[in-house]
Amino acid sequence: MNGLWPLLLMLLASPALGQETPVLKTEFEQTEAIPGTPLSLRLTVLVPTYLPSPPEWPGFEAPNVMVRLPERSTGPTSARVGGETWAGVTRHYRLYPMVPGEFEIPPQTVQVTYADTESGDRRQIDLTTDPLRFRGVVPPGAESLDPFFAAGALTLEQSHDGGEGPMKPGDSLTWSVTAKVSGTSPMFLPKLLPELSFSGVAIYPDEPVVSETSARGVMAGTRTESVTLLAQVGGQFEVPAISLDWYNIASSQVETASVEGFAFEIDAPLAPPLKGVDWRWFLGIAVLALIGILFVFWGVRRWGGGVRQRWHVVRQRRLTSEAHAYRQLKQTIARRDFARLYPALDIWSAKQAGHDPRHDPNIRSALISLGQARYGGKDTANTGTLWKSLDRSVARARSAAGRKTKAKHALPPLNPGPQRGTAG
Repeated sequence: MNGLWPLLLMLLASPALGQETPVLKTEFEQTEAIPGTPLSLRLTVLVPTYLPSPPEWPGFEAPNVMVRLPERSTGPTSARVGGETWAGVTRHYRLYPMVPGEFEIPPQTVQVTYADTESGDRRQIDLTTDPLRFRGVVPPGAESLDPFFAAGALTLEQSHDGGEGPMKPGDSLTWSVTAKVSGTSPMFLPKLLPELSFSGVAIYPDEPVVSETSARGVMAGTRTESVTLLAQVGGQFEVPAISLDWYNIASSQVETASVEGFAFEIDAPLAPPLKGVDWRWFLGIAVLALIGILFVFWGVRRWGGGVRQRWHVVRQRRLTSEAHAYRQLKQTIARRDFARLYPALDIWSAKQAGHDPRHDPNIRSALISLGQARYGGKDTANTGTLWKSLDRSVARARSAAGRKTKAKHALPPLNPGPQRGTAG
């Protein structure tokens, strides 16, 4: 019996010893939301002593998920752990699914610095959250909305700068449409202006301007899109009306916001009509094209196997080259296609021998700024500047890598001078 006491003491002491490790609690009860409405996530860190510095919290960024921190999102707390009161801090997140569908955010790390229970020294530990799984769900009756947009309130307003009377060539008209929303972020709003095309009118669209606000946990804001129409030749022109179907969260109904179309006139000669067509010229072109097609068909049948094989080899080399990967990345940046940006950057980076441009500080800074503009609620009016900065940084990184490669493979001089040394 006496031999059992040490074992019993170890069993009784082990829970108390285990309680000296900081604790991370996750509260994520609701896992379904209408796209554009928030899900509440709360993380709580508890330590047996105190926190000499705040934890390093994760961002929970994910494609098509917007993350916001409400007012007073972080604050002190305390809780009973193992019969003792532990101090801690809690952080509140709001996760907004931007589109319908399933979402999963992998485990995230919370780095905690706390004071040791015995020595008081600073200690650091990484705590890990559970994976988060949730859904964006379209409510009944709104399945036909494409694109889907939900809000507490939505209005559309338009304004015209110029074009009050007949315009002259060189005159301009600026058309602006502003959507005002509440109950969600204006970042969820779809494109407002239609694609315009007028013969004799030059069209210059501006970058959308998005402004977001939050008051007592309720998000609101505006999205403004503008286009400038430059008069060139005479005529009568009609700008179509705009309507946007949306789901009203307050009334659980599908509603429509709209602005009327308008007309404008350019007082100038009409665009010149097409001159008479000489069909004999087109017939000659058609005959020559037919002869060329027959010649190509005959050549392919005679030498096609070897030509196709060589063409395939050349094409594969081109598609797997660094130059092709670089062109694809530049095109992605020019299109401002955030969804394809990281895959294109990874492919191009893999072609760089001995140098990973993803570690370039300028490229990393531009990527972080674009990510914050897309998911972090920063002002998106200057995203064009961010994309241009990324484009310049990529070009400079490629140029620098090229200079290093040339220096590495440079040939030694043909006539090296006599080497200095001590006489034997």
